[in-house]
Amino acid sequence: MNKDYYNILGVSRGASEEEIKKAYRKLAHQYHPDKGGGDENKFKEVNEAYQVLSNKEKRAQYDRFGQTFNGSSGFGTEGWGGFGDGARWNINPEDFADLSDIFESMFDQFGMGGRRRTYKRGSDIESIKEITLEEAFRGVKETIQYRTAVSCKACEGLGYEKKAGLKECKMCTGRGEIRENRKTFFGNFSQIRSCPECHGRGQIPEKPCKTCKGLGKVLGEREVSFEIAPGVEDGQIIKISGKGEAGEQGTGSGDLYIVVRIKPHTTFTRTKADLFAEKTLSVIEALLGKKIYMEDISGERFSFSVPQGFDVKEKLKIQGRGMPKMGAFGLSRGDLYISLRMKFPSSLSSKAKKILEDLDREV
Repeated sequence: MNKDYYNILGVSRGASEEEIKKAYRKLAHQYHPDKGGGDENKFKEVNEAYQVLSNKEKRAQYDRFGQTFNGSSGFGTEGWGGFGDGARWNINPEDFADLSDIFESMFDQFGMGGRRRTYKRGSDIESIKEITLEEAFRGVKETIQYRTAVSCKACEGLGYEKKAGLKECKMCTGRGEIRENRKTFFGNFSQIRSCPECHGRGQIPEKPCKTCKGLGKVLGEREVSFEIAPGVEDGQIIKISGKGEAGEQGTGSGDLYIVVRIKPHTTFTRTKADLFAEKTLSVIEALLGKKIYMEDISGERFSFSVPQGFDVKEKLKIQGRGMPKMGAFGLSRGDLYISLRMKFPSSLSSKAKKILEDLDREV
């Protein structure tokens, strides 16, 4: 009786190679004989289906002729078992990459991942600090407080009583790692992993700290003062080393990353070191080139006038009235660009109208 390999893997006949591979991995994990609830027959069936459907030529033959195509399924009729017991294997070498993924996952589940566990450095912390555009202009000193893991004062961050000291780990005899041999369905495997008793250090405390339970850190508060330089931009990050979460048992602390956010301003908008603003003035002020007064971001009052022949559709550039340029030598500033908005009189007297008509004849 022909087997429906697509049905065994739970995929459609038009399934892609990636879909077939994904279904195979899932079922191979599920039915592996060495796992609780595993099923050797199902596992064999899943592998048989995958060997056919993962090979383009075999899949094409199977789709055309069914299970009895030339070359069979790759497992024959000799039975199926471990290495060296007479079972016939016909596995494509490319498939070993998929099998290695299964082995790795299986070993991780059984605690055989081969990765030595060591005590961890503290995590980094991110904080957001909002400031005004005026503060960004002149620079500001700030202080923030935050809760995080800090070094345990009772044991000075060691995780154990310092006077009692450490002793050699009996499980690994001071090596920090152990070798485990395991018989699996695919043969015997030897794996070296971090010692679960001393976590790879080779030593264990005589008396673990009761306050921090041996971690060397407890939940607490930090207070950090820092300076924001003049000209800082929105989204700029300030790194303060060693002010993040404390590490385990005296390992290094993480870092603190402060993201500077600048609040929107009622008058100015910003692009890099340049500022942009709007100013409303009368037509007469513009035509006569009268002085127009404003305050820049520093609060300093200045004046400007509209040059003759200036196109009011353009922005009027006031040099050196923008933000400080970070990293620049000396007192270097960006520019201020002013968009002019013309205010027209609501009505004209006959005298004013005559003056404008005379002006029109001169232009």
